[in-house]
Amino acid sequence: MANYRRNFVAGGSFFFTVNLADRRSRLLTDKIDLLRGAIKDTRARLPFILDAIVVLPDHLHAIWTLRDEDDDYAIRWRTIKSAFSRGIEPTERRSTSRMAKGERGIWQRRYWEHTLKDERDFERHCDYIHFNPVKHGYVGAAKEWAFSSFHQFVERGVYPVGWGERINDDESDFGER
Repeated sequence: MANYRRNFVAGGSFFFTVNLADRRSRLLTDKIDLLRGAIKDTRARLPFILDAIVVLPDHLHAIWTLRDEDDDYAIRWRTIKSAFSRGIEPTERRSTSRMAKGERGIWQRRYWEHTLKDERDFERHCDYIHFNPVKHGYVGAAKEWAFSSFHQFVERGVYPVGWGERINDDESDFGER
């Protein structure tokens, strides 16, 4: 088995990609209120700043910043995934391994995490998050996607309302470097 290494930095900011097990599912957007509730309840119990987020039908991207003394984002994802899963009827297919561990088959077991290095890295990942629904062809502009923090960024003056319209993917400067 692979040895997955996480970078735990107290007070750090992190970019995450979290996927459903069934990548053809629309569960996250179909059950958006359940997901919002799971995130809200987790933040109340285990505080963190939700800097940016986009929820697509089968996956989500988010940036979180933890408190100075805190580096445990893993417990937060476990809590969010568990709370969301408890609100879903158990109709998904589960492997023998998942059944043996008492796991549901809603989420992929792992998630992708990247520790943000600096302000530019943070900005690039915010751009990636907010452009993602356009990239995947769900909408023609970031402003058209309801399940995104893009609208709050516009209200705060970070983006103009017309930011994030379809562009040539080769011209984008988003995400990893």
